[in-house]
Amino acid sequence: MRIERLAAFAMKFPETSEEQPFGPSVDVYKVVGKVFAILSPEDTPPAISLKCEPLLAIELREEFEAVIPGYHLNKSHWNTVILDGSVPDSEIKNMITHSYRQVIAGLPKATRQRVSNIDWPKT
Repeated sequence: MRIERLAAFAMKFPETSEEQPFGPSVDVYKVVGKVFAILSPEDTPPAISLKCEPLLAIELREEFEAVIPGYHLNKSHWNTVILDGSVPDSEIKNMITHSYRQVIAGLPKATRQRVSNIDWPKT
């Protein structure tokens, strides 16, 4: 998946913002101020780190060689996906959606309900 399409997909989620708190070479996607994706487009190959339910994180690492424990993140709850073309685009979109949902699940109830009632992007 091309980096531009990946970034555009992440930005389609409700109340998402893009920031660069670690400098211009890392794009951080947040929902209501909480990180759900960290994109490193200048890495060779590029990579994206995504929040993940721990058991699913292990399954994805076993299924895809390009999915590794989160780089500089909690390895139980984050995966880093090397964007080398080996993981299907549809699976990457599913992982981004899952990450976003993991983050909103931890938000206060009123915020979670507000965000959940907005139309979600198609995967």
